Amino acid sequence: MSYLERNRHSWNEGAMSTSVWAQPVDKATIDAARDGNWEIFLTPKTPVPEAWLADIRGKSILCLASGGGQQAPILAAAGALVVSFDLSDEQLRKDQMVATRERLSIQCVQGDMANLQCFSDKCFDLIIHPASNVFVKAVEFVWRECYRVVRPGGALLSGFMNPAVFLFDHDEVESTGQLVVRYSLPYSDEESLPENRLKAKIEAGQPLEFSHSLTSQIGGQTDAGFLITGLYEDHWYDDTWPFSTYSPVSIATQATRPRG
Repeated sequence: MSYLERNRHSWNEGAMSTSVWAQPVDKATIDAARDGNWEIFLTPKTPVPEAWLADIRGKSILCLASGGGQQAPILAAAGALVVSFDLSDEQLRKDQMVATRERLSIQCVQGDMANLQCFSDKCFDLIIHPASNVFVKAVEFVWRECYRVVRPGGALLSGFMNPAVFLFDHDEVESTGQLVVRYSLPYSDEESLPENRLKAKIEAGQPLEFSHSLTSQIGGQTDAGFLITGLYEDHWYDDTWPFSTYSPVSIATQATRPRG
């Protein structure tokens, strides 16, 4: 089984859990979005700056690898024309569930974030891509596809993990609270974990993860043709994770495709 198929199954299971990214928004949130009062997230706790979004009414937006009944329904309620594209059938089902419940129009498409060939060139005004490329091996393909499908003058708003997070053994951090460097970067579950740990992770149905350097995450966007026009860092949801007390855990970027 390919790592993508494993991750699809893992996220299908995760969508049935209490994962923060798998909790559909409620009616009050949608009503507020219809009234122009809304926010979305690319990273754990800091909302996307209003200046990055401007007026989205009537704009064509791709929610990329962000299923779960959150960003896509909020954006649709705020007046955007939304396509939700995700590897997980269950995460997409949650988007569709909220859309049906709230009478919203959202097109849901299942697929790999690094392959957007089902979309034509320059067909979206905006791409919303919360921290999820930790689940793909080669992030450069994601950036190239995003550049291809976004219109000149359009933007890609992305969240991604701080590469330094992957220096540490997460299980050890959870059990001891100690941050001890265990791995070199770039990290890959398939290459970095001992065979028994990898086997246990697969048997537990957990998604496989891959770190990406800042050269790949930020430089990869500029190599694809984007201009980085905004950036901020973010900490964990409640700052109880030890790493988050010392350093931001994630980064968000605004990248614009030049006109002309």
